[in-house]
Amino acid sequence: MQITCLPIPISSITPRTAPSVSSNHRRVFNFSSLQNPKHSSFFTLAFKSSPTGFKSPVLAVDMGSEEALLDDDDDAFYMRRCVELAKRGTGCTSPNPMVGCVIVKDGEIVGEGFHPKAGQPHAEVFALRDAGDLAENATAYVSLEPCNHYGRTPPCTEALIKAKVKRVVIGMVDPNPIVSSSGITRLTDAGIDVTVGVEEELCKKMNEGFIHRMLTGKPFLALRYSMSVNGCFLDKIGEGASDSGGYYSKLLQEYDAVILSSSLSDELSSISSQEEANVSIQPIQIIIANNAQQSPILASSNMVEDSGPKVVVFTKEDMFAESGTSSSGVETVVLENMNLDSILDYCYRRGLCSVLLDLRGDIKDLEGLLRDGFEQKLLQKIVVEVLPEWCVKDDERRVVSSMNWLESKAVENLQPKQLGGSVLLECYL
Repeated sequence: MQITCLPIPISSITPRTAPSVSSNHRRVFNFSSLQNPKHSSFFTLAFKSSPTGFKSPVLAVDMGSEEALLDDDDDAFYMRRCVELAKRGTGCTSPNPMVGCVIVKDGEIVGEGFHPKAGQPHAEVFALRDAGDLAENATAYVSLEPCNHYGRTPPCTEALIKAKVKRVVIGMVDPNPIVSSSGITRLTDAGIDVTVGVEEELCKKMNEGFIHRMLTGKPFLALRYSMSVNGCFLDKIGEGASDSGGYYSKLLQEYDAVILSSSLSDELSSISSQEEANVSIQPIQIIIANNAQQSPILASSNMVEDSGPKVVVFTKEDMFAESGTSSSGVETVVLENMNLDSILDYCYRRGLCSVLLDLRGDIKDLEGLLRDGFEQKLLQKIVVEVLPEWCVKDDERRVVSSMNWLESKAVENLQPKQLGGSVLLECYL
């Protein structure tokens, strides 16, 4: 059997901290070469731990022959196809990750699959069903390490072994401590050649919410806001952003929940993703009501049947009795003190992997949460839409008051993107 790994640790959990390593540096080590004195090579196999305790296999190999190189282009091509398939489950898989799988034999794809929803079969099972008997002696590409435990579904490692695949190519190691590296071990023990780390950063970025939740016990939190070219907060989004294919519509599809000001209570039905999906799941809308006057009267027309509460109102204990607000399909959570940490804990218990803090409407409602996000380091990502406007600072709602608590912070992996007349900026803290 042979194991192939990128000579980098899998410990980095987001694209902003991961080192940039070209897949062309990946080499193969075949254990039979230990008994072949004509084949000169040196290798080091070890498990490296990150500060979070996430262990990952690292194999560094210095080969003496170019014949040992994998066909990296083919592996990367099929892994990108896995990611493409996996994204069909966007917004539907939490608390599970998105996973795609491709079965390749004699240079042709004979089976494909993806994980559509928590509780349903995993990507490997669908792909093996699609391939049928052609899976024998084929190569299975999967964006995440196959599970090796019984949960809602049987282990995918056993399905791959039973199908008699010859080789498994894995995008990234599963950070779930129940799985982490045990799937790789099970496959190699069964005599299957395993390659790890193909298009790893692409696979990580796709599941950054799942990875963060597994390693920290908190959902991945992103901040979104719009601003003018002279730095004013704007209570609007760009033209087409909410339409199908627009960045805002895609964000609402990607995130499991969105935190909104209570001033938007009359617009909740319009704050929804327009993306086509195999399963129609909209993000939970979390409304922050800091006083009785803000407590919204919510209609049940925004609810989706059999999906649990789609609107959750967070309010303070002393304000809940005063408002008396209730509505069919709306859940009310009463907190002694309104704080971001408690809201994220609630989201974690609900099995949510990602939350979007959206600065729209009266953004002063969200100022306390915004402060918690920065000061308690609960915020991981920032998405800013810069609109082609120059605004006059005469609207108090456009500016978050008392921002003197906010210190200068460096951001990483800043990526600009042109969106018609607007510019979208994404970065990580």
